[in-house]
Amino acid sequence: MDFQTLIDRKRGRFRELESEIADPRLFDNRKRASDTMREHAGTKDLLAKWQQFETTQRQLEDNRELSHAADADLAQMAQEEIPALEKRVADLEFALQVALLPPDENDERDAIVEIRAGTGGSEAAIFAADLYRMYNRYAESAGLKIEDLESSSSELGGLKETIFKISGESVFRKLRYESGVHRVQRVPATEAQGRIHTSTATVAVLPEAEEVDFEIKPEDLRIEVCRSGGPGGQGVNTTDSAVQVMYIPTGRIVRCQDGRSQQKNKEKALSILRARLLEDKQREEEAKYSAARKSQIGSGGREEKIRTYNFPQNRITDHRVGLTLYNLDRVMEGALEEMISTLQRADLEARLLAAVPSS
Repeated sequence: MDFQTLIDRKRGRFRELESEIADPRLFDNRKRASDTMREHAGTKDLLAKWQQFETTQRQLEDNRELSHAADADLAQMAQEEIPALEKRVADLEFALQVALLPPDENDERDAIVEIRAGTGGSEAAIFAADLYRMYNRYAESAGLKIEDLESSSSELGGLKETIFKISGESVFRKLRYESGVHRVQRVPATEAQGRIHTSTATVAVLPEAEEVDFEIKPEDLRIEVCRSGGPGGQGVNTTDSAVQVMYIPTGRIVRCQDGRSQQKNKEKALSILRARLLEDKQREEEAKYSAARKSQIGSGGREEKIRTYNFPQNRITDHRVGLTLYNLDRVMEGALEEMISTLQRADLEARLLAAVPSS
């Protein structure tokens, strides 16, 4: 792929962004300043990748020449380095393709993640809790921050439902493909006969909505305060801090009671509500053109069975791209990088195909 023309344009845009950032009036508008700083960082990263790509490509060409050198030892050394350099060039080319595609406005956003126990009773709730821990450990290893928003526990340490926010660099881009039905196959702790059961949990990953995405009028909200149930101990004497917010036009309801502060619970509930309303809005818009472009990895909808976790064989399979790995134990400890990069690559290929006009 010929990148040079696109890179030249990006260099020109980078100079424009540098000038904008140098103007102190930029920060009079917080959203414009935030968008400009984000574009500047992304463009700077792209140009750095291009420099690495050019350097590595030159190294690869030099090694190919040296592999035919008269000095046998030098030729062998150069030949041995070629596979690693070829892989590096391919990886950098892929990263450049990702960076040069028209950006999805949601990619750089933080994410609201909702996990709910599906079919399978108490085992489904235990699996939901396992997924929650998996995403927590992934976030820790990736330098991301997690904030719990709402949760509902079940017996045996399970979770009926949990909602949390993950913030950091390009969170939604990394986790957007986790939305769907996750299926587990294993022997539950409660199974006396040693039989393998199949249970499910649903995951929804929503881009965090900003207040500027759409206006929520105060008269469209019904906010109620009620007493939240404590877990015992010090939590018995809880105050009337639970908050329930209804968006009247659609009847959507969000309840938040995790915090002791009524104001904090209200802010968390509104954050969840905005994310769900943004998802509704984007689904409506996507439906207008979804027939024209079908993603190879699926829609990411909550109803779509995307992945199977088979504990007896230490196997995890993503059904959208046919990827099977035998490191389920590591994945459950947060090692999601290979899964995420494979899904990103599949989506990139689909987007590149869609971007090329059919003859």
